[in-house]
Amino acid sequence: MFARFTGEARRVVVLAQEIARMRHAGRIGTEHLLLGILRSPGTPGEELLAAAGIDARAVVEELDRADGVPDADADADADALATLGIDLDAVRSAVEAGFGPGALDRPRRERWRAGHIPFERSSKKALELALREAIRLGDRSIGTEHVLLGLLHPDTAASQVLDRHGMTLYGTRRAVERRRPRRAG
Repeated sequence: MFARFTGEARRVVVLAQEIARMRHAGRIGTEHLLLGILRSPGTPGEELLAAAGIDARAVVEELDRADGVPDADADADADALATLGIDLDAVRSAVEAGFGPGALDRPRRERWRAGHIPFERSSKKALELALREAIRLGDRSIGTEHVLLGLLHPDTAASQVLDRHGMTLYGTRRAVERRRPRRAG
């Protein structure tokens, strides 16, 4: 199937793997594919997301909140705790002494892998749906816009993020079709 991917869509998959690795995820999720599209400027998928007002920063912030990553107010929280006599640096040092360096930074739900990172079942399904979307539109190759359409099918982390930003499968299909050059005859 990857033979039918455009170079831009292949790049999205490579970026998704890099993003999953950076986020210490055990698998490549649909949210990583979404971020891969967002980090591919000038591609049809990224342009559709930009037109909908969705950018990588907002998606990363939303994913960080879901993963329990501290937000920008962490410094203010540390200052507030310091007024109570709680030194967060001392707490961090004690935890790392017992559990290893970076113990507080690792997500608890998944183990990080240094080598190959497999796809989640939902990500595989989204890529299969991208192929179906390309076929439905009469395209010979799978582009970033098709990957985006595959991510918009229900019940994935990416579809939930996109839904919260007002992006729907049917609305995006119409937008993809409007962007296409009219075929003669």
